Amino acid sequence: MTDDRGDAPAILFLCLGNICRSPLAEGVARAAFADAGIAVRLDSAGTGDWHVGHPPDRRAQAEARRHDVDIGDLRARQLVRGDFHRFDLILAADADNLRTARALAPADATARLMLMLDLVPGRAGESVTDPYYGADDGFAETWADVSAVAAALVAATGPSSG
Repeated sequence: MTDDRGDAPAILFLCLGNICRSPLAEGVARAAFADAGIAVRLDSAGTGDWHVGHPPDRRAQAEARRHDVDIGDLRARQLVRGDFHRFDLILAADADNLRTARALAPADATARLMLMLDLVPGRAGESVTDPYYGADDGFAETWADVSAVAAALVAATGPSSG
């Protein structure tokens, strides 16, 4: 893909409402890629439309701030068919969202779809912890999950990856 963003990889993080897991994943990945000096295009979306236009959950924002990452400017959006051409990789937080994305994908989609944790050794097939209905400490678990994903992405994208 060599459109207006050049050769930088384009990655979309996907969860259900785009207010917890995927904005946390986008935030930590932005920080990890910036620290590594790697150009990349990142975004996040949800398969549902309940929170479109809303900022991330206040607990997600607080967890990100604990790690010196600000996700307060992000706004929820819904996955659209064009995303399957705009992104090289769409990473879903869980199997349900992966199924939904696959069902929405056009026949000529160019994006690769997989689970976020498939990138983390020993975690293939697992879901990123969904903290929405739980206690605040669930957001720390989610942060740990998406941090591992970001580290794996940086390692796979970096100059020594190949």
